[in-house]
Amino acid sequence: MERYLEMSDGQFVFTRTLRPSDSCIGHIHILHGMAEHSGRYVKFAHVLNAAGYAVTMHDHRGHGETAAYNGTLGFFAEDNGFDRVVEDAHEVVTTLHAQFADVPLILFGHSMGSFITRRFIQLYSDNVEYVILCGTGNVTALHSMGNLVAKALAKQLGKETESKLLNKLSFGSFNKQFPNSKTEYDWLCSVDDEVQQYMEDPYCGFIPTNQFFVDLTTGFMALNSKKEIAKVKKDLPILLISGSKDPVGDQGRGVYTVAEQFAAAGLQDVTVYLFEDKRHEILNEDNQEAVYQVLLRWLEKYDTR
Repeated sequence: MERYLEMSDGQFVFTRTLRPSDSCIGHIHILHGMAEHSGRYVKFAHVLNAAGYAVTMHDHRGHGETAAYNGTLGFFAEDNGFDRVVEDAHEVVTTLHAQFADVPLILFGHSMGSFITRRFIQLYSDNVEYVILCGTGNVTALHSMGNLVAKALAKQLGKETESKLLNKLSFGSFNKQFPNSKTEYDWLCSVDDEVQQYMEDPYCGFIPTNQFFVDLTTGFMALNSKKEIAKVKKDLPILLISGSKDPVGDQGRGVYTVAEQFAAAGLQDVTVYLFEDKRHEILNEDNQEAVYQVLLRWLEKYDTR
C-alpha cells in the first residue's frame, strides 16, 4: 500500500507498506540513503515479508515521491533540515507501527538513512526493539569543514542551489580504490546492471543543494556527540553491516569506530559484520542472498515466539 502522511508542519511524506501473507512476527521500517528513494528497497521488502516481517518505508524530504509531491530534490528545509527529517521518521514510524503494535519494531537504515537512524535512537530508542545500520560511517573533522563551506555557499549562492562543489568533495574520491571503474557510481556496487539502474533512475544520483549539505553535516556533528550517543538505551541490540570496500565506512574502519562509540556508551549488544570485497550497497551485490541470511539469522536470535 502506498499513501502520503501529513507531518506536523503540514508537509506530506510518501510511504509504502508491504505485509507478509501469513502471520507477522515483526515490523521493519526502512530508511533509505541519500539521492535515492524507498522504491529501491521493494525487492528486499518482499524477502522480509516471506520471512514473516511487515515492512514499511518512506521517501525522505527532498527525495523520491515526497519531493515530487511537495518539495525539491536534494533540499530538506529552510533551516534545521536534518532535525526535521528525523522528526518525519519518528512521526511516520509512530503512525505506521500502530498497525503492528503487538510485534517488535526494527529500524533498518542505509547510508544517510543509517545516520538518521542513529539520531532517531538517541531521541526515541525506548520505542525501538532492534536496529540494523547498513553502510554507515564515522563522523570526522572533514564533516565540520564541510559544514563551514556549505554555510558559506548557501549564503553566497542560495540555499536551494545545487552544490556541485560539495557533491564532488563528498563523493569524488570514492571511486579511487576501484581503478577500472566504468562510471562515477562504481563505488556503490560491483554489479554493472545495478549501477546502470541507479544511473537511469530519475530519483537517483541528483546533486543536492547547498542547504542540504548544511543540514546534513550539522546533523552528523550532533549525532556524533558522546552526550547524545549516551542517550541510547543500553539494552538495544544493534547490527552494523557493510562491505569491506565501502568508502562511506572507510573500508570497515569507520564502521568499527561507530561500534566502539556505542560500546563506550554502555550498549551491551553491538555486532559488526563486514562482507568481504563488497562495496556500499550490499543489498544489491552479487552475494545479496548471503546478506539477507545474515540479517535474518541475526533477527532470529531474538525471536521469542
